[in-house]
Formats: sequence, C-alpha cells, structure tokens
Amino acid sequence: MLKCLSVAGSDCSGGAGIQADLKAFSANETFGMSVITSVVAENTTRVLSVFNVPVEEIQKQIDAVFEDIHVDAVKLGMLPTAEIISAVADKLNEYKPSIIVCDPVMVATSGDALSEGGTVSTMREKLFPIVTLLTPNIPEAEAISGLEIKNENHMEKAARIIMDMGVKNVLVKGGHLTGDAVDYLCTPEGVHKLACKRVDSPNTHGTGCTLSSAITANLAHGMDMLSAVTKAKNYITEAIEKSFTVGKGHSPVNHFYDYYDLKGTVL
Repeated sequence: MLKCLSVAGSDCSGGAGIQADLKAFSANETFGMSVITSVVAENTTRVLSVFNVPVEEIQKQIDAVFEDIHVDAVKLGMLPTAEIISAVADKLNEYKPSIIVCDPVMVATSGDALSEGGTVSTMREKLFPIVTLLTPNIPEAEAISGLEIKNENHMEKAARIIMDMGVKNVLVKGGHLTGDAVDYLCTPEGVHKLACKRVDSPNTHGTGCTLSSAITANLAHGMDMLSAVTKAKNYITEAIEKSFTVGKGHSPVNHFYDYYDLKGTVL
C-alpha cells in the first residue's frame, strides 16, 4: 500500500487538521502517517487555544517516520511559525520526498488565526522551491500574492503571480466566492478552470485539509496533476453533500461516504 505523511496541526474535534488528513488518506486508499506541529483546542464554533509543538520534537517525528518507512507523498498543513516552516523545509530537503503538497493553513473555518505573522516570507523562501503543489484558498492567496481577489479573473491572476514565485503548480480555491465552486489550477502546461455546482451546506469544517490530502493520495497513486486535482475535487464535493451534523457550528465532511451514508444525520 502507498504511504502518505501529513505534517500538520491536530484538531481535537476531529474535523480538520491531522484527523481530517488521515481520514482522507484512508478513504483514498493510502496508508496515513502524521507529524503533529501544533495542538489546537478547537471545535465546530471556535478555537480555544493553540499550542505549538517544540521544533526539536517536530524534527524527531519526521526522522522517526523517514528512517523506517518509505514515504510516497507528503502533505503539509498548519505550519504556524517561521521557525517551524524552516525546520520542516530543512528536513524535507534532507529526505527529498518526490511529492509535496502544501496547504498553507492560516485561518480556521471559524475565522480564528492559526499562524503568526512573517510566515509567508519564510514559506516563499524555504517551501515554495520544493513543493509540488500549493493549494491556497482566497484569503491565503491574497496574503501570498498581495492581490485582492474579488472574482475569477483575480483568482487566475493570483495563481500566475504565485507560480512566478517559483511554485511548480498552484491551485487557488474559490470557496470564499459566491456562485459555482470554481478553482483555478495553474501548471507549467497552462491554467485550468475547474468548476462544479456549489453544495449549500454549513458542513465545511476541514474541507481544505481534506481536499489537499485527497490530492496527495491521488498523486501518490501516479495520477497526473490535473487528474489528481479533479478526482479530489469530486471527492470533497460528495463528502460535503453526504455530510452529517456534529456540534453547533461548521460540522465536518463525511470522508467515508462510500462506506456509510449519514446525510442529514445529527450525531
């Protein structure tokens, strides 16, 4: 079985972060492993606290995985400080995994900040040259590109700006806009508009984590970039459609809709 590693924060409510990544890896037929960068006390309505794991412990977790297990692909999620970004990048340069998908998590679905200031410049310097794909949502793409994004034309322009920063492939996600769910994938071969009907649901906790992890698994399976992203987009759309309610706020998606359909259920 192919093996995928998530380097990200832990969400104790189970909807986002490492917990969402491992579910998405399993649902997309890969063996999931994790390196925890931050312990986030959060639920479906708010973030109570963020405890960042000491850099040395993050590095030891990465060493523990790579020294014993072959890693087919890596997904990067919440890297909350410049120091952590730099340390993770150094380890990835040491072990050189062939696939690295980076979801530049900056803000929780509830709106609470998950990263410190100064992380964008460190990402540009340390991570952008080595990642296979960057998957920012609109606020993240704005922070990285410096461009205010109000429509699809702005999304495409932001993707090109980020690509010019040295990123191999960029997926700008349009979930924060209105209308159809439109994403723009910028690759060396060109720009691809990926559109599907927007699912009207409050159950969107962990959608970015889940999408990027599904893409990571698909790339590990040997899919080309466009196919990997398209398949993952279809997966997250159905996971939202067949979601159920957990908690009082933004509930998570149903990662395992192929195995059980709890659409509309309140747990």
